[in-house]
Amino acid sequence: MTTEYSKPRRTEYWELYDKMLARTSEKGGRDYWRSLHELAETPEFQEYLSREFPHGASEMQDAVGRRRFLKLMGASIALAGATACTKQPVEKIFPYVRQPEQMVPGKPLFFATAFTMGGRARGVLAESHMGRPTKLEGNEMHPASLGATDLFTQAAVLSLYDPDRSQVVRNAGQIRTWSVFADRYRQAIEEQAAQRGAGLRILSETVTSLSQAAHLRRVLERFPQAKLHQWAPLNRDNVFEATRMVFGEPLEVRYKFDRADVIVSLDSDFLHGSEAPVRYARDLAARRDPSGDGPMSRLYALESNYSVTGAYADHRLAVPPSHIESAARALARRIGSGGGQDWGEHGEWIDAAASDLQAAGAGALVLAGDHQPPAVHALAYLMNQALGSIGRTVEFTDPVDAFPVNHLESLKELVDDMNGGDVEVLLILGANPAYDAPADLDLASALDKVPLRVHHGLYVDETARLCHWHVPGVHFLESWGDCRAYDGTVTIQQPLIAPLYGGKSVYEVLSFLTGEEGIRTYEAVREFWEDNSPSIDFESFWRQSVHDGVVADSALPARQVSGSAQGLPQPSTSIQGMEVAFLPDPTLHDGSFANNGWLQECPKQLSKLTWDNALLVSPATAERLGRVSSDAALKGEMTQWSVAGQMAQVKVGGRTIEAALWVLPGHADDCATLFLGHGRSQAGRVGNDTGFNAYPLRASDAMGFAGGLEITLQSRRYPLACVQDHHSLEGRNHYRAATLEYFREHPHFVEELEHLPPDDLPTLYPEWDYQNEYRWGMAINLGACTGCNACVVACQAENNIPVVGKDQVLRGREMHWIRVDRYFKGDIHAPAAFNQPVPCMQCENAPCEPVCPVAATVHSDEGLNDMVYNRCVGTRYCANNCPYKVRRFNFYLYADWDTKSRKMQYNPDVTVRSRGVMEKCSYCVQRISAARIEAKREDRRIRDGEVRTACQQVCPTEAILFGDLNDADSRVAAAKQQPHHFAMLAELNTRPRTSYLARITNPHPGLETPVEQAQEEGHH
Repeated sequence: MTTEYSKPRRTEYWELYDKMLARTSEKGGRDYWRSLHELAETPEFQEYLSREFPHGASEMQDAVGRRRFLKLMGASIALAGATACTKQPVEKIFPYVRQPEQMVPGKPLFFATAFTMGGRARGVLAESHMGRPTKLEGNEMHPASLGATDLFTQAAVLSLYDPDRSQVVRNAGQIRTWSVFADRYRQAIEEQAAQRGAGLRILSETVTSLSQAAHLRRVLERFPQAKLHQWAPLNRDNVFEATRMVFGEPLEVRYKFDRADVIVSLDSDFLHGSEAPVRYARDLAARRDPSGDGPMSRLYALESNYSVTGAYADHRLAVPPSHIESAARALARRIGSGGGQDWGEHGEWIDAAASDLQAAGAGALVLAGDHQPPAVHALAYLMNQALGSIGRTVEFTDPVDAFPVNHLESLKELVDDMNGGDVEVLLILGANPAYDAPADLDLASALDKVPLRVHHGLYVDETARLCHWHVPGVHFLESWGDCRAYDGTVTIQQPLIAPLYGGKSVYEVLSFLTGEEGIRTYEAVREFWEDNSPSIDFESFWRQSVHDGVVADSALPARQVSGSAQGLPQPSTSIQGMEVAFLPDPTLHDGSFANNGWLQECPKQLSKLTWDNALLVSPATAERLGRVSSDAALKGEMTQWSVAGQMAQVKVGGRTIEAALWVLPGHADDCATLFLGHGRSQAGRVGNDTGFNAYPLRASDAMGFAGGLEITLQSRRYPLACVQDHHSLEGRNHYRAATLEYFREHPHFVEELEHLPPDDLPTLYPEWDYQNEYRWGMAINLGACTGCNACVVACQAENNIPVVGKDQVLRGREMHWIRVDRYFKGDIHAPAAFNQPVPCMQCENAPCEPVCPVAATVHSDEGLNDMVYNRCVGTRYCANNCPYKVRRFNFYLYADWDTKSRKMQYNPDVTVRSRGVMEKCSYCVQRISAARIEAKREDRRIRDGEVRTACQQVCPTEAILFGDLNDADSRVAAAKQQPHHFAMLAELNTRPRTSYLARITNPHPGLETPVEQAQEEGHH
C-alpha cells in the first residue's frame, strides 16, 4: 500500500512556510529557528500534517518509519545543543567584568543552611555548582546533624527541582496574577480590620522560626480577635500534655544517649522517627563500640511494629500498642516510681530491664514514642526522676515550638468556628488538613462554609483544591528564614538559588496582614535579628551566624524540674480484640514527601517494600486470618509471603479502607500497622495513587492507635514491590554477630566459620602492585549500622542514579548502587533483625573483569573496579559473574533528560548514563579525583579522611570507613586489623577491599537472644 502526496497539498505547506519566513526575513538565525518552531505549533500546520501524513502511513513499508526517524533526529539535534528554538524568558544579562573570586567553574561552593521536619531544624551544607544546588551534606557545627544527615534531608534537594511544584497563583483552578490576588486579599484584610479580625483565622504548621513567630504575633496585635491555629498530623501533643501532668507546664525533652548505660524504649523509634534521629543515632553508636574506653550500653525496646530502633536493640519485645502502658506501669512499679500490676507473661523481661535500670542509676534512660498516650510519657519521666537520670541522660527545656499548643485541640476549635459561621477569611500556611486531618472532623465540609479560603504551599495539594486561592510557596533553598533545632539551637536559612517557579515566602504573604506589604524576605529576617540580637556588632554577628549555620549560644538551657505523680491518670481500659497502629511512613513520613521519587523507591527498612505501604501483620495473625497454613507459619516458609499482596477490607470504628496484606516476622500478634503518608490524590505525577491512605481510619480520639480492628480478606491480589529477595545472599556465610561476652572470650570468633583459600592457590589474576599508588578500601561496622537507608539515598543524589518506577522494581531492576540487606534470625514469631550494607566489593580478583568482551570493566592503578561506560555493550556477563550482585543494568532510558528543572540537580562530576550500560559503585571516584588534584597542587599525598564517599559522609553512626589501605595510620586500615573484621564470601578468593566488622550485641545475662542461640549451635 502506498500513500499519494498531491501537489496542491505540498503547495499548501510551502505557503505556510513562506508566510512564517516572511516575518523573519530581516532577522537573525535564532529567530528563524524560532519561527519554524512556531510554524510547527500552528493549527493550520497540524491540520495539514493530519491530512498529508496519516498516522502510521510511513510505517507500512518502512520498518523504521518516517515518524520515528524524525523523532530520533529531533532528539539527536536537541542533544547536540540545538535548543535555541526554545522560547527563553526576556532577561537582561551581563558578563562578568570581574568574575567572583569564589566561583570557579568545576569547583563547588558550600553554604550553610537548615532543612526542617516538624519545625525542627537539621543543619546542612548545601553544595552548589555555578549557582545550582545539587547535594546536601551535614553541617559538622550543627548539634542536630554533626556532619551527617538522614534520607529525608538527602532527598530534599530533589523536591527543589520538582516540576510538579506549584508555579502560578490560582483562583478556583484558573491561573491568575499575583497582583490580582493581592487586590482581593487586601480587600478582605481591610474588611477584617473594621471588625478587629473577628472573622480571620490562620492555620499553620508547627512554627519554631523566631522571626516568623514575631510576624504572627504582630498580626494578632493588629487583629486582636483573630486566632492562630496549628496543625501537623505528627506532632508533640502527647509530650507537652505529659509534661503538664508531671511538671505543671509544657516542656521539651531531650536525651543524652552518649551518657546512658541502659536505655528502655517504650515504642519509640528514636533512631529514625524522632525529632533528632541523626544526633541520637550518633550518640548511641558512640556507646556501642566493644573496643571503646567505656562500658557498652544496653538497649531494650518494646514495640508493636518492627522498627529501626527495635532492630538495633539488644532485647526487643513485640506487644500490641495498647499494652505499652501496662508494661510501663509494671516497670515503674519495679523501680519504685509508681503503681502497677505485675505483667504476667513477660514478667521476666520486665524484671531484667528493671534490674538493669536500677543498677545504672543516673546512667539509665527511659523514653516513649510520640504516638503513645500522655500517660506513657509521664511514666517515663517519673521513672527517670526516680532513677536520678534527669540532668544527666534526660534534660527538660522550654518548648522549641514558638506556640506550644495542642494541635488536635487547635484544629478542633477551628473546625467548630468554621461550622458555626465565625470564620470569614482563612489563611492556610503549608498545612494540608484536607488530607491528613482526623476523619471524624469532616474538615472538607467545614471548609466549604468559609467565604474566603487562601492556601499557601509548595504544591496544589488536597487542601489547595478546596480553597478559593492558592499561592505558590518557596523551597527552603530558595528563601531566607530561621529555624530551631531539637535543642533550640537557631540556624539562619540562606537561599542558594532564586525561586525557580516564582513562589512567595510566608513573610511576603503575612506582610499584608502586618501592614508591611512589599517587604522582602531578607529584610524581614534580618530586621528581626537586628532588633533582637544581643551582639553590639550586629554585622559581625550576622555574617558569622549565616556562615556557620548556627547562631552561637542559642540552645535552650536545661531547666531544673521536679515532677509529681498526682496528675497521672488511672490506667486506661485495655482494648478488646485487634488493634491497629498509625505510624509515620519510614520513607514518606506524613505524606509530605509523596512526590519524591527517591523516597518512593527507597526500600522501607524492615519490610523492604517500595512504592507502597501495606497492612503489616505478624505470621500468627496472618495464620488466624487464613492467609497462610499452619504448617507454613511454623516452618517459616517466608517465600510464600514474599508475594503477599492479598487485598483486605480494613474497618475501624465504622470507617473502612482497602489495603494489601503483608506478613512481617517479629510484628506483634493481634494487631496491625498502617503507615501514614500514602494514598495521595493531589501529590503530583510521582506520588498520586501510590499505596493506601490510612488517614480515613484515624479519628481524633485514637490518633496513635485504635481498637476494634476488623480485617476481611478479599479474593483480589495487589502487586507489592519488595526488593529483599532480589539480591539476597541468604543461605551463604555472609554475616557475623556475637554477644559481647562471647567476643571477649573468643575475640577471633569471625574466623570460626571462614573457609579461606590457601595462600598458594593457583590463580589467573595478576598480583596488583600499589607500592607507589593509593589502594582504596572500605570497612563497614555492622555493630554501628542501624539500617536507616540514608546511604542509599545519598549515593543516588551523588551519582545521578535514576528512579525506575514500581514496574521495573517488580522485575528486579532497581538501580541503587548500594543496598542494605535485611535478615532475620531465630524464631519467626520473635526473630532478631540484622542489616548489611552492600556496595561494590572492589575485588582484587574481580570476577567481573575477565569476562567482559570489550574491557568495559577494568582494574585501575588504585585498585578500583572501574566501569568505562562508552565501551559497555550491555552483555551483562559481569553482572552474571558477580557473586555479590552489586551491578545494575539500565534496560531503559531511566535518566530524565526531558525535564528542564531536573537537569539542574545532576552532579556535573558524574556522567548521566543512557540505556544499555552497566552501572555500579565507584567508591565515588569523582571525589577521589578532586582530592588527588588538590593534593598534587600542594605537592603532597591525600590525607586520611580527605576523601569521604557519599555513603560514608551521610552515615549518622559513622559505620562506614573509607581510605587508603597503604596508609597504615588510616582509620580504615586500623579497622581491618580489628579481631572481628571479616570479608564477605572470602572463600571465593575474590579478595574484596570492602569488608566488615562483625556486630557485637550486649544482652542481659538472664535473657537469651537469637544471637546467643546461634552461638550455642555453632553459628554466628
